[in-house]
Amino acid sequence: MNELLNDQDCGRLRDEFLVAEPFNHVIIDNFWNDDTAKKLVSEFPNYDSSAWTTHYNNPLEDKKTSNHWDKFPGKTYQAFTYLNSQEFVTQIEYITGQSGIKTDVGLHGGGWHCHHKGGKLNIHLDYSIHPKLKLERHFNLIIYMTPNWNPKWHGGLELWSHNQETDQPLRCETTIENKFNRALLFDTTQHSWHGLPDDLTCPVNVYRQSMAIYYLTNPSDNADPRNRALFVPHGDQGSDASVLEFIKKRSNLI
Repeated sequence: MNELLNDQDCGRLRDEFLVAEPFNHVIIDNFWNDDTAKKLVSEFPNYDSSAWTTHYNNPLEDKKTSNHWDKFPGKTYQAFTYLNSQEFVTQIEYITGQSGIKTDVGLHGGGWHCHHKGGKLNIHLDYSIHPKLKLERHFNLIIYMTPNWNPKWHGGLELWSHNQETDQPLRCETTIENKFNRALLFDTTQHSWHGLPDDLTCPVNVYRQSMAIYYLTNPSDNADPRNRALFVPHGDQGSDASVLEFIKKRSNLI
């Protein structure tokens, strides 16, 4: 195992991943070793920093992201480099049972993520086909990076089942709590509805921080051609025509 990570029982992770519902996923606690985790937290930028390159602020999501390698300090740069390495990909292939996994060194949609008080992310399906590489997004690896998060502030990632009749999310089946240094690996090709739709209620000086990296494969025969995330309304948004129109327009952007 790389010097950045704690040792894991990959056989157990594989067994859990392959039977998980509502779609294949597994939780990996204590992902980074202690020294690495502390250093990565210290390198996260302030919420008002110019290191954030994108601010999604609309009825469906409120978060900041950065996937620019030149913005990453040393340990963060090293960490994302390792997550893109063949050594680590081989472990992902073993856990998931999927061969031929490819990385996206451009971190399209990935990198640093940060939500402040009031931040959210409606339930959605991720893009299916990478807009530049034309490969299928197959797996997400999300690593929670906020020490001492209180579950009462929300921020756990909800995993929803799929309604075959309506082609929409059915219900929340499980919530992966926002525990520091917890990684979540999940398959994004299985009607994998997920999100954190309730506004965060954390203090104004606490942020939901995470690292995200996505793994790709050659498109399957039945791959959805979607190259943008597909969101659904949350709560009263279902009767808001402006929100429904925004969802339609956003999902059709190239």
